[in-house]
Amino acid sequence: MSDSRNPLSGKRRYLFGLLLLLFISAICVAFTIRDNDGFDTSRREVLLRRIGHELLLQSGDSTSRVLPVEKLSDNEYQVRFEKEFTFQPDSLVSTTQRLLAKDPFASDYVVNVLNCANASVAYEYAISKNKKDNIITCLGRRQPVACYIIDIKFKPRGITTTKNKYLLGGGLLCLAIAGFVFFRPVKPRRVLPVDDQQTDMITLGAVLFDTKNRKLVIDGTTTDLTGTETRVLSIFAKSQNEIIERSRLQKEIWEDEGVIVGRSLDMFISKLRKKLEPDPNIRIVAIRGKGYKLEISS
Repeated sequence: MSDSRNPLSGKRRYLFGLLLLLFISAICVAFTIRDNDGFDTSRREVLLRRIGHELLLQSGDSTSRVLPVEKLSDNEYQVRFEKEFTFQPDSLVSTTQRLLAKDPFASDYVVNVLNCANASVAYEYAISKNKKDNIITCLGRRQPVACYIIDIKFKPRGITTTKNKYLLGGGLLCLAIAGFVFFRPVKPRRVLPVDDQQTDMITLGAVLFDTKNRKLVIDGTTTDLTGTETRVLSIFAKSQNEIIERSRLQKEIWEDEGVIVGRSLDMFISKLRKKLEPDPNIRIVAIRGKGYKLEISS
């Protein structure tokens, strides 16, 4: 009787069963990779520390320390050093290729050598599984002695190596959606007015900032932003031409992740500055001892 009154109920039960099966599969995969994920991460950090060690030896430094490797995200790491040093780009490229070849999941990555003082990029290159796609420049030019940070970003490895919490979270989400579809009566879908669909665009002088799609549009040219860059610029956009304390930026950007990162803020500020360079009327200014300010001139 119930199926004859509601012809969609049978389809809903089928969908609920399918999503429940996906949830159970996600749990099985999570437990399968649980042990391997932690081991792979630790092994990669050892290789990155070895890169720092060999880099110091090549510069003639056999006494100062390579500081603990800092993991910024699942696919991004930073190698820091106790003292200033110099390096030869040729040696850095060959060392990273030789050592990271021992990591089966490190076939594609980008290396940025950052200046400690302002997080500007001193040297960078990209390595691909397909050698024809490698991007390596400025070889043979020895870099001056300075404080450097080696930032290495790996290409994401895909669903099979995602952390357990994301797999379990995805399974729970599937179960919640299934319950919603199963118990929710069918209602007409409301179409949002056109005005409601434009709330994600922010105007910064002559720059259009699309927060939803993480993009900047400057003179018709579109530039992509990362998730963190979008969060940083969103805070500035809400307080244009006002000083924002460094501690506030760190708290609002990283505290929800359970850790407040120090020097990483300077790195993201530097990247945003470079992406805003095409418009001379907008810039992010460092206010000594206080924080930063997004200056927009008319």
